[in-house]
Amino acid sequence: MSNRVVITGMGAITPIGTGKDEFWKGLMEGRNGIDKITRFDASEYHAQIAGEVKDFDPTDYIDKKESKRMDRCTQFAVAAADLAYQRCQTGS
Repeated sequence: MSNRVVITGMGAITPIGTGKDEFWKGLMEGRNGIDKITRFDASEYHAQIAGEVKDFDPTDYIDKKESKRMDRCTQFAVAAADLAYQRCQTGS
C-alpha cells in the first residue's frame, strides 16, 4: 500500500530569507546565512557561528500578546504554517 502526499503550500523561515520567494532569491544569489552568533553572548562556547534567522518579527504573523507566550521555535513554526497557508489560498 502506498500513501500519497499533496503539498499545498510552502513556508520558509531561514537564515537566508523568510518566505518562499525571499528564500529562493537568497539561494539564487548564493547568500550565506552563517555568521557570528548575535542572539546571545557565545564567547564562552567553542562554536561562535550559527545560522540565525535575523530578520524575523513574530508580530508579522502572530498577535503580539500571543507571540510572547511562545518560544522562538514555535513562532517559526506558526509563521511558516501561515506562509504556507497564504500560498495555498493565493495559488502562487
